[in-house]
Amino acid sequence: MPIYEYECKTCKKRTELLQKISDPPLEKCPDCKGEVRKLISSAGLHFKGTGWYVTDYAKKKGEPASNEKKTETTSPKKESTSKKPATKSKD
Repeated sequence: MPIYEYECKTCKKRTELLQKISDPPLEKCPDCKGEVRKLISSAGLHFKGTGWYVTDYAKKKGEPASNEKKTETTSPKKESTSKKPATKSKD
């Protein structure tokens, strides 16, 4: 059931009311009995189940997020000073 929000024109108090869509709208303020008007509120949505976010919007493993910049660093290769590769000694 949706939650409807009303504001009293007299005392400016806001009231939230859990109503069915088929229920008649609130006409009077529960506190001062003044006239009320229905407010437009943002709806809270929560998508559940498979197919939401994970497959549609998630980044793949190893991929940076779309707002992350890819940075490449180039550094000169270090040349080795020794001419012989290091070898393990046999005991």
